[in-house]
This record gives sequence, structure tokens and C-alpha cells, in this order.
Amino acid sequence: MSREEYPRPQFERENWLSLNGEWQFAFDDQNLGLKEKWYTNEANYPYKINVPFVYQSALSGIDHREVHDVVWYYRTFNVQVLEKSRVLLHFGAVDYEADVFVNGNHVKNHCGGHTSFDIDITDALVSGQEQILSVRAFDPHFDESIPRGKQFWEEESAGIWYTNSTGIWQPVWLEVVAETHLQQVKFTSDFDAGAVKIDVELNQLQPQVVLEYQIYFKGALVTSGKADFITSKLSLAVDIFQQEIFRTNFHHEGWSWTPEKPQLFDVELTLREAGKAIDQLKSYFGMRKIHTENGMIYLNNKPYYQKLVLDQGYWPNGLLTAPTDEDFKQDISLAKEMGFNGCRKHQKTEDPRFLYWADKLGFLVWGECAAPAIYTDLSVTRLMQEWAEIITRDYSHPSIVTWVPINESWGVPKISFDRQQQHFSQAMYHFIHSLDQQRLVISNDGWAMTETDICAIHNYAHGQESERQKYLYFKDSLSTREKLVSRVSTPWPIFAGGFSYQDQPILLTEFGGIGFDVSGQPGWGYTSVENQQDFLKDYQRIMVAVYDSVGLWGYCYTQLTDVEQEINGLLTYDRQPKVDLAAIKEINEQFHPPQVE
Repeated sequence: MSREEYPRPQFERENWLSLNGEWQFAFDDQNLGLKEKWYTNEANYPYKINVPFVYQSALSGIDHREVHDVVWYYRTFNVQVLEKSRVLLHFGAVDYEADVFVNGNHVKNHCGGHTSFDIDITDALVSGQEQILSVRAFDPHFDESIPRGKQFWEEESAGIWYTNSTGIWQPVWLEVVAETHLQQVKFTSDFDAGAVKIDVELNQLQPQVVLEYQIYFKGALVTSGKADFITSKLSLAVDIFQQEIFRTNFHHEGWSWTPEKPQLFDVELTLREAGKAIDQLKSYFGMRKIHTENGMIYLNNKPYYQKLVLDQGYWPNGLLTAPTDEDFKQDISLAKEMGFNGCRKHQKTEDPRFLYWADKLGFLVWGECAAPAIYTDLSVTRLMQEWAEIITRDYSHPSIVTWVPINESWGVPKISFDRQQQHFSQAMYHFIHSLDQQRLVISNDGWAMTETDICAIHNYAHGQESERQKYLYFKDSLSTREKLVSRVSTPWPIFAGGFSYQDQPILLTEFGGIGFDVSGQPGWGYTSVENQQDFLKDYQRIMVAVYDSVGLWGYCYTQLTDVEQEINGLLTYDRQPKVDLAAIKEINEQFHPPQVE
């Protein structure tokens, strides 16, 4: 099994070469690869591995769970380098630090286990022979300052922490491009103006290079044009609604993007030099706006109640890597089938193919990055670096409506009272907003928030069905905004010391977690039931408390699937429904949330 779909659907070129599939592989516990420089010799790689699956996964073909901090990859490839062209090598993600060698030449060091990077390897290629590609991945398992999220820093997974992923875990591919080529494209929809801003960046400035663009809606040309590059960067404001009322959402959804009607615009970009096309790519965008007002979240200027599900993004045979592209689509389809309109992708920066399907199928996404466990100068630097790369990569996806840089004080354990850690939370909030003005940002999802666009509260204190008083307190604590920010059972106050509630929309962003084991193996959940009937009864009991609240404006239920020992999923780890999905949907849709007080 291999992943052969184009990895970057918002920056798609026609000619490319997948490097997924069989590579040679080695563990290097003594770090001899660098010391003795044996990495170009195939004989030093005793294993075969199926890229992009990590050695800890079954689909890798190795399936070892032992800790190895240093691993090596090796393969050869052939590529024809044309005159006035460059060869780009792309990595979707390598956890955690990658050193890349081509024909023995070190061409790149990249730190950050969740973000993409590319390398111009042209000058390292040798004409007329097979090219040797070697990759060293360094993943210090017990370093708690690394943003690792749910990847456990101890040897055995336990509770809410899962198996580590080391090395290449997203696709690898090659592209041959012109010497001057498109390097980055960003789409920013200005919904109120009915326009889209297109920012285009070249790898270098080349005189007399012209950009041509065509924008289509449902196959029909909406607009086209061209522009000259004066510098290597170009910014265009393109009118999309063109003063036509039915393109707006005044009477109906018009040409807007929503989960119910996920309408996208297809874009073709052509770079020309002296009339000749030297680079071409396909992309897309959606027209949508997200903002807060009157204690509510608005989508395209209309109040929108978010019904999210927590999604860890793990698979039993692939761990962080989806076995196939269809698995991304299936997860979204199953969630929508249960009546959810989005997910909080938890402690993981997901593959762009997932975001593509969220854009295409209509599914809101709250984007996160894995958190470190502790607070150090190094953890701060590492996290900010990854966030800069995350926003660069995922900026143009209409499905992403919220960024969540910190979760439950992970990596900032003293934030409730420590001014330095509060400064970091505020810095992340403003840093992300400085890069992205078209999304909401949550400062510390769960509790001890500082500056934030959403008051995001976690509460699993609903109790077992027999614990009547506990449930009544849970229900009452959700009932009004005043009680939500003062009485919720969390380890810390809802706002950190020195900060207070400022009338933001309040969402219950983690709750539920009903443990229901259908595998016969012991597992962990927040509460537990024994059969399908009791599961549905308990789910409805919890949702009654949520929907009766006049203070909440949305929720995120824990969680979509079981993961390893954690059995609080609506689906099993291998995506089998635990109960009738239509029954979950009926519960999710039988209540109509009241307007916030």
C-alpha cells in the first residue's frame, strides 16, 4: 500500500514524481551514520520500509515499537534535468529533525515534525547516473521540550497518550520546474467586498515574467487577467461577486462556502516569459468569513452554531499517517453522517489532503499544532517556528476557521499564575493574528485563558447515570454564561490570573468521552457504559445539558474514534460505528440551541 495522490492539492503541478513506496532503512542508535559517513552505502541499510509510514506502524512493513532516536532512509531515483530547469524535492513532514543528503551532499536541515519543506537539489545531482537520496531523522523520544502532542514521551502508550511516530510520515515527491517558478500562492477572501486577494511569490525575479490567471466557478469562467512582476512578489485584488446580488448570501447562500454548501472556485495560474508558459499550476479557494459578535460566532455574517467532534487523526495500521486518501474522506463523511459540521483536529497538524477533503465536502476545521510537555526557552522557539510554517502552508484552506496554539496549559503548566508563560500565550495569540487575519485564535483551550477570541471550556464532569447530583451540577454549570466562566469543574479557573471574561462566544470544546468498549480489551474513558442502548441514553443525557444552555454557542464532543487504549470514540479505532450513526445524528439535531443570553 502506498500513497500516490498529489500531496499538495492547492498547489498542483501536472508533472511530478512520487517517491513514496519502498526505501532502504536503518536504525542508528550509535549515531555512526554521520560519524563514519556510511549513509551513501546501501549495504548499511538492513531493512525495507514503506514510505510514508513510520517504523512504529504496521503499514511500514517494520512495525517495531522499540525506541530509536536516530533512523536513516535510503533510495535511488532517476530524473531528467532539462536545460534552464530546477529539480525540487518535497517532504510532507519528517518527525522531528531531518537532514537530507543527495549523492552524499548535505542539502537541507529542517526542524519541526509537522510541517512541509522543499529543497532545490539541482546542484547536487550527477548527470548520467542514478541519484542517491539519504535522509537522517532525529527524534529524541524523551525530550519534553519538543512539540509532540499525543506522542508519548515514555516507552509505553497510556491514558490519552499514544505511540510515537519517528521519521518520514507524509509523502515525498519530486518536481522539475523552470529556473524561475511559482514558489507560493495565498488566497484571502474579502467576503464583504466580494473579492479575493491573490498573493503570488516567485523563487526569484526574472525580467519580463508575466502572471496569467483564470478563476472558474462550477466550470464557468468568472474572471481572468494578467499582471507583470516588478518585484518577486505580486498582490492582486480580484472582484468575484461583481455586484450581482445572487452571488452574495443576502437571499440564499449564493457563491459562499459553508459546510452545508461547500462551493469552491478553481484557479489556473500560468507564468509566462516572452509569451512561453514556463510554470503552470492549479489551485482553488472558497469565499467565506468568520467573526465574533454579540457572544456568537458568525459564518459569512450569519450566526453559526458549531457542532464539532474531537479528531485525533490516528489509524491502527498507520498511526499518524492515513492508510489511503479515501480514509481522510471517510472520517469526514462519517462525522457529517452523525450530524457534526466540523472537527477540532487535536494536537496534530493534519496532512493537506485531509484539509482538501474538508474544503470539498464542507467541514469546519480547528487547526492545532502538537504541544511540548514543558516550558523552556527552546520549547517556545520550537513552537513558534512550527506555527509560522503551519500558517504558511495551510493559509488558503476555507475549512480552517480557528487556530488553537495551546491546549489545556500543555507546555505552559504555570500559566494560571506565571506572568512569563502568560506573555507567551499572549504572544502566540498576537503572532498568529499578525500572520492570519481571517481566522479566530484561542489562547489556551480548556482553562486559564489569557487573550482569546473564543472562551473555550472543557468539562467532563457529567458523571455516571447513577450520579444524579453530579449530573445536575454539570447541567447547571453550563446553563448561563456567568456560571460557565465561574463554576465549571476544571483544574484551574477559566481565565488566568489578571485576565477575565470579555463577552467572547463560549464553546464547550471538550466534554463527553463516554467509554464504550466493543473489542473485549480493557480500555480507558471518562465515564463508561456496557451496551449500545446505554451509550445512546448517556449521549442524549449529556447533549440535553449542552443544548439547554443559554450561554453556549457550540461544542466539540470527545471524540470521533477510539485510539489505542482510549475507548471513548463514537467509532472504533478501525472506524466501525459503535451505535447507529443515524441515532447520533437524531440526537445532535433534535435540539435547537437557544440564542445566547
